[in-house]
Amino acid sequence: MADRLDVAVLGPGGVGGFLAAVLAREGSSVVVLASDHTSSAIGQGGLRLESGRFGDFDVSVRTAARLSEPIDACLVTVKATQLRDALHRVPSDSIGQGLVIPFLNGLEHVELLRSVYPTANVVAATIRIEAVKVRPGLFRQTSPFASVEMAASAHNRDRVESIAAHLSAAGLDVRVREDELAMLWDKFALLAPMALLTTHERANVGGVRARRRADAVALIGEVAAVAAADGVHIDPAGMLRLMDSVPASMETSMQRDQAAGRPIELDALGGALLRRAQKAGIAVPVAKRLVDDLQSRSGLVISTGP
Repeated sequence: MADRLDVAVLGPGGVGGFLAAVLAREGSSVVVLASDHTSSAIGQGGLRLESGRFGDFDVSVRTAARLSEPIDACLVTVKATQLRDALHRVPSDSIGQGLVIPFLNGLEHVELLRSVYPTANVVAATIRIEAVKVRPGLFRQTSPFASVEMAASAHNRDRVESIAAHLSAAGLDVRVREDELAMLWDKFALLAPMALLTTHERANVGGVRARRRADAVALIGEVAAVAAADGVHIDPAGMLRLMDSVPASMETSMQRDQAAGRPIELDALGGALLRRAQKAGIAVPVAKRLVDDLQSRSGLVISTGP
């Protein structure tokens, strides 16, 4: 492991604030890329993380509006709804040999990033955590779990494993995988049903398990069928057991965004599922009903074609 990791964090929301805080405490050099308002708040008060797993602590980090220095990795943690607008903070000519590691929900963002940055520099990754931004600079991790997976290739394995070592030293559970599509589907297969159902029901995971069990079972089956058409095996029974093991109080970020009146990641989750289903010729009636209802409720219009 290199002595120090130079890392930029794009998007200081719950996940970005958490990662910036734990990496800064670990000893990495962290710059947060954010708006003037957020940068000012973090510059004055630093970052504070409150966590049952990692403890409560304060750290100082640097801030900038745009990346203008060499980095080992840029962690992209904005919501899918903000991704395109946020990329101006990371100009393509500023990346150099640095890796772009997106921790976004969905299946399609990796392809978008590879259309902007060198393909070998974009590393598919997932994070499983419940973390929220209380206000600029103050973040709260509310889940007992904090795990990261990254998919390495022959072109970037050494750099990916170095970053994985730093994340592990910071206290996260980290795994480097070979098959990026299977890795993305493994998270999507649990997250998409939970996000769609908690948002549609306006309830936490416990409420969905109690009142929408039939929909959950059917929706997980639909996701597994679409994943199979993508060449990825998902075990519906195993995925249902995972959903049953999630703390009942857990809320999804899409559910929280809806409650707060913020844009929701319906296109990245429901839209991506429907587009893949249509391309494969697979009927997904439960997913379509939920997406249609949420489109009507939110006023969003998403593309469901290939």
